[in-house]
Amino acid sequence: MTDNNHSHFQCLYFVLTGIPGLELKYYWMAFPLGAIYVIALFGNGVIISTIKSELSLHIPMYYFLCMLALADTGLALCTMPSMLGIFWFNYKSIAFDACLVQMYFIHTFSAIESGVLVAMAFDRVVAIWKPLRYGTILTNSVVCRTGAVILIRAICVVFPVPFLIKRLPFYRSNILSHSFCLHQDVMSLACASTRVNSLYGLIAVIFTKGSDSLSILLSYAFILQTVMAIASGEGQLKALSTCVSHICAVLIFYVPLIGVSVIHRFGKHLSPLTHALMANAYLLIPPVLNPIVYTMKTKEIRRKLIQIFVPAKVTAEG
Repeated sequence: MTDNNHSHFQCLYFVLTGIPGLELKYYWMAFPLGAIYVIALFGNGVIISTIKSELSLHIPMYYFLCMLALADTGLALCTMPSMLGIFWFNYKSIAFDACLVQMYFIHTFSAIESGVLVAMAFDRVVAIWKPLRYGTILTNSVVCRTGAVILIRAICVVFPVPFLIKRLPFYRSNILSHSFCLHQDVMSLACASTRVNSLYGLIAVIFTKGSDSLSILLSYAFILQTVMAIASGEGQLKALSTCVSHICAVLIFYVPLIGVSVIHRFGKHLSPLTHALMANAYLLIPPVLNPIVYTMKTKEIRRKLIQIFVPAKVTAEG
């Protein structure tokens, strides 16, 4: 077959990979994986419903938390069909166009989550720097516009990615190295130059997660400077304690992200198992751990969980 003919051929589907070397244990891994998705969807659902129903939580800090929960829910829903298909039904095929759709939404929700973490950092800056003007600076209008900017930025930045992949020929291997479709993974199977894809991917990452991580770092540098100016040690600890949940959320999101990026760039010699585990951690850890962190720090959410799991009659008697 000539190169000219190759250029007109496109594979119809990709083959997803679960966890290399553990294929015989997929049946046993299916139940913990299902539990992980239940925790992620249920936990984020509780956060969203609690913030919606509790008037005391109708403040910017919790509006941003609601956005974070929505982004985590989107990430979980993006990967759930392919992950459960592999581990529950041993179904590894995904149509080419379906792969592009999944890839688009994974990267979009990831960019949204990154942007929301920046907004939450700014929220903490205002709360500590200008506590008396918190409500006048972060009005409902400002919060809505911030959410709209985060959403539009993510949609626009990721939008060209599927089309850049669509133009590439795929006629050799169609086996992906993860249980879902990521841009770097799909791009690596192309049978043509991927320089444009790599360049745009780098620009997109710098514009979103690169600038976001720098903004968060600068925000906390300013917060520390402001806190150190507080006279009493008790006041300093009280101010910093309001940032604990957000710091945990930042670490939960960025540590796996940095790990995946480093492995894709410099870890070609590492085993496929390492690549698979890091990619799964990158997309599964934030939706699961963020609700746990914020539930521990928010009494209204804890009370909502008690109402769900403890019958009303028992609660009333207690």
